[in-house]
Amino acid sequence: MAVRDGATAPLRGGRAEWLPFHLPSIGEEEIAEVVDTLRSGWVTTGAKTQRLERDLAERLGVPSVLALASGTAALHLALRVCGVQPGDHVVVPTYTFTATAEVVTYLGARPLLADVDPVTCNVTAEHLERALTRRTRAVMPVHIAGLPCDMDPILDLARTRELAVVEDAAHALPASYKGRTIGTIGDATAFSFYATKNVTTGEGGALTLADPARMDEARILALHGISRDAWKRYSAAGTWRYEVLEGGYKYNLSDLASSLGIHQLKKLDGFHARRLALVARYHAGLRDLDAVTLPAELPGTRHAWHLYLLRLRPEMLSIDRDQFIEELRARNIGTSVHFIPLHLHPYYQRAWGYRPGDFAGAETAFASTLSLPLYPAMRDSDVDDVVEAVWDIARRFRR
Repeated sequence: MAVRDGATAPLRGGRAEWLPFHLPSIGEEEIAEVVDTLRSGWVTTGAKTQRLERDLAERLGVPSVLALASGTAALHLALRVCGVQPGDHVVVPTYTFTATAEVVTYLGARPLLADVDPVTCNVTAEHLERALTRRTRAVMPVHIAGLPCDMDPILDLARTRELAVVEDAAHALPASYKGRTIGTIGDATAFSFYATKNVTTGEGGALTLADPARMDEARILALHGISRDAWKRYSAAGTWRYEVLEGGYKYNLSDLASSLGIHQLKKLDGFHARRLALVARYHAGLRDLDAVTLPAELPGTRHAWHLYLLRLRPEMLSIDRDQFIEELRARNIGTSVHFIPLHLHPYYQRAWGYRPGDFAGAETAFASTLSLPLYPAMRDSDVDDVVEAVWDIARRFRR
């Protein structure tokens, strides 16, 4: 029996075929739109990117959206237009992907790491407040796995301290908090359309801003700091003459990528409904297993369910999280870990002096948490296979 990715023959409680951690759901509509774009002769930023921006703005209930080359670009522009300057401090949870903190350094500012709640893996107002300094200019809550942070206390803290709130919502489409759509709450919100996200353009992202003047600035900065609608200069509506108004970046999203996003966004409700069904199946299959804890949910929030974060109970098992992952791999099931806390990485230790042990909540979460496969293309039987494998490993390695 051939098994992909180097996995061995499956053990009891395993599958005959490899179950990837993620597969995108790309349909004929996306393919046809891409082909139409190729045939149009206009493949860079243009009418289809504008269409994606309008559709997403309508979906979120905001005046405008800026489509960008990545979620990282969105975070960077958000901090810049919110006034972060060299020497400023920006508080970032340590439990996130490096992009969240990395963009702070693009501006010559310093990322200050904060701990997180070990159950939700989200940063709280209390964690942010403990990390503040007199030079702090902004805070960056991250909605891990698609579960919104408790935003009201964070907003209260920010108003009191005159801080910008830049939300990293890479996981959080379509999430909401107390009836408010993520993307409409903070001063800025950055979304990701990376290959694994709930809506994908392959690579890409989007930015929302509460202040229209900041959006105008971000739109100019996103394309080399050139005067607005610079992309039109090669169309019949444009002109060869342009002005460089600011030192900007090459962050625009192409019409090729937007062709995917237009139809992905149309399918978002269906994608989310399927994720909810898969989550319910996971919950039903795992809730009686005392060796694990199901993903956290908070009242008053709509979870985007980008990830299914399963937490192991180390006191119940004779193996650790890493070994548990290897056991799942031996049963032909792909998994991942979200995330390795930033303060455990060499760069953050070398550059900023962080050390293991600095953030107990994040380290507790990291040591016990793994992400199970969760995407619309999964079959019910795929979830059943994962559930069976988790039960089998828990029984075999019960302490």
